[in-house]
Amino acid sequence: MAVYTLPELPYDYAALAPVISPEIVELHHDKHHAAYVKGANDTLEQLAEARDKERWTALNGLEKNLAFHLSGHILHSVYWHNMSGDGGGEPLAADGVGELADAIAESFGSFRAFKAQLSKAAATTQGSGWGVLAHEPLSGRLIVEQVYDHQGNVGQGSTPILVFDAWEHAFYLQYRNQKADFVEAMWQVVDWQDVARRHAAARDRTDVLLLAP
Repeated sequence: MAVYTLPELPYDYAALAPVISPEIVELHHDKHHAAYVKGANDTLEQLAEARDKERWTALNGLEKNLAFHLSGHILHSVYWHNMSGDGGGEPLAADGVGELADAIAESFGSFRAFKAQLSKAAATTQGSGWGVLAHEPLSGRLIVEQVYDHQGNVGQGSTPILVFDAWEHAFYLQYRNQKADFVEAMWQVVDWQDVARRHAAARDRTDVLLLAP
């Protein structure tokens, strides 16, 4: 039985237009995200077989494959819910997301500074990757991370709460090679209600890391 399953989209394919075309949403979710789910499940089966037969020669490759596919599944699962056709703007107390707005101001100085940093992180990730806003539990602050491919430059205990997909399959059919234009357009569909819920949940988890006294 499969361990991981492809989640349903929380909206129809056309919900994010014109920022993201229906064709991209359909291909991205139904083909690319589905491939990461299948890859994670297939790799778990291969690891089980390696354990049963005590064949460890392929272990390094299998562990890397699991990290790649599972990270892809997790990041995409966050990505779809981070967006809404009614999104955009910036988090404001008047919209019920004041705690998120305060956390962004405390961690980055201002929303403008945060937006600039996350935009640059997403647009300049070498090769394929992601720009990520994450809650870092040691400091309790928000940080921006770059994820190369689906692995890489991240804090071990940080929780992603807002992710920008900068892989070409996320934008190329519509934006061609203008990745920075796609990243800028993404701000029009950010669902701050979803981001605020993720921030609150991550902040309230006090036992994520076993810290030394």
